[in-house]
Amino acid sequence: MWFDPVGTLNGVAVEPLPHGAQDGPSRRRQQGRELRGHAWPLRELPRTITSQPLRSVRLAVAGLGYWGPNLVRNLYEMSDVDIVSACDIRPEALAPVALRFPTVRTSRKFEDLLEDESIEGILIATPASTHFELACASLAAGKHVFVEKPLASSSHAASELIALAAQKDLVLMSGHTFLYSPPVNLVRSLIDAGQLETIYAISMSRVNLGIHRTDVSVIWDLGAHDFSILRYWLGEMPTSVAALSRDCTIRDKPDVAFVTLSFPSGTIAQVELSWLAPSKLRRTTIVGSSKMVVYDDTSNEPVRIFDSGVMNRTPQSFGEYRLSYRTGDIISPAIDPVEPLALEMADFCAAIRERITPRSSAQLGLDIVRIIEAAERSASAKGAPIPLPSDHDSAPGPATLAACASPQARSGVRRFDQPSS
Repeated sequence: MWFDPVGTLNGVAVEPLPHGAQDGPSRRRQQGRELRGHAWPLRELPRTITSQPLRSVRLAVAGLGYWGPNLVRNLYEMSDVDIVSACDIRPEALAPVALRFPTVRTSRKFEDLLEDESIEGILIATPASTHFELACASLAAGKHVFVEKPLASSSHAASELIALAAQKDLVLMSGHTFLYSPPVNLVRSLIDAGQLETIYAISMSRVNLGIHRTDVSVIWDLGAHDFSILRYWLGEMPTSVAALSRDCTIRDKPDVAFVTLSFPSGTIAQVELSWLAPSKLRRTTIVGSSKMVVYDDTSNEPVRIFDSGVMNRTPQSFGEYRLSYRTGDIISPAIDPVEPLALEMADFCAAIRERITPRSSAQLGLDIVRIIEAAERSASAKGAPIPLPSDHDSAPGPATLAACASPQARSGVRRFDQPSS
């Protein structure tokens, strides 16, 4: 198995759950996963090299800005994928792809991808404002769809895409690459195995100097990463979100934000996001009642497990209250150096072939959009907490779905095919 939730983690022994631990928040989170079906147990992800040949999946990529070429590269290197075409309206974006990947056709028209019956799936890496229209047109044309985060620019639009994909019996996947990161999955395995026991708090920092976006705020751009990791680790949606932000550089486009999330299990999380910091920082601290973990995406030791904590000592006299602090071993497990994007692409192809739910599902993508919307509303309300209802209230109507699948929607897709970011 790629990730073993019990027994060992990359060769590091995992202790069994202490007696009674299954009755705590860890068990409640696992029960929540089973009941809601919004998070999935760890399973072995498909490898790009297999003992038996797999049916090739024929795919195309739309958008060759910052992230699109990475999608093309990974798909091109997979033996069980035929990448048919790459699309962008800018000739200067198409030229490097045509030079490096000569067997990949290039096009400046998104309609070429929709009309090519040999293409099974389309991967969309265009600006967030175009995700809904392009994904909608792709699903209407009978294509499986992978959409880079965010799934859509509103929860209502994301719900419409999910409904249309279900109606057409097609795979719709949201691109949250960190769900395929080996360090992130190692931490999730520790949580599921009960090694941290009760999770008190999580603090996350994702800051750098740039790159400023003109189409979305820092919450939409960077927050999606940390919110998806939290959703994946904890297996539950927050009950409320509070945020403060400031637009220091570009008017009405906040580049600094602090977001606080409260979860049903009692865990609280603080997320710091910024395009305006002197250096790059990607650091997360998880405080558990038994152990603590530091996950640093920029470190040579991305995961460190601290056998540290606080213990209540038995009072020796009336009114005496004493604490003792425990500092034990620090373990840095070996991490398999696999590119997360390669695993994510393999999962998308497996979902198409086997009609299984991918780890980064559309439902998870919808959950992340709902968290982002709540954070944006809170920031607009000067930090007032925004409750998140447990039930989704953004179901699409049949008229909207019919319009999405109409020939008019497909013929008008050119106006949404803007330069990718």
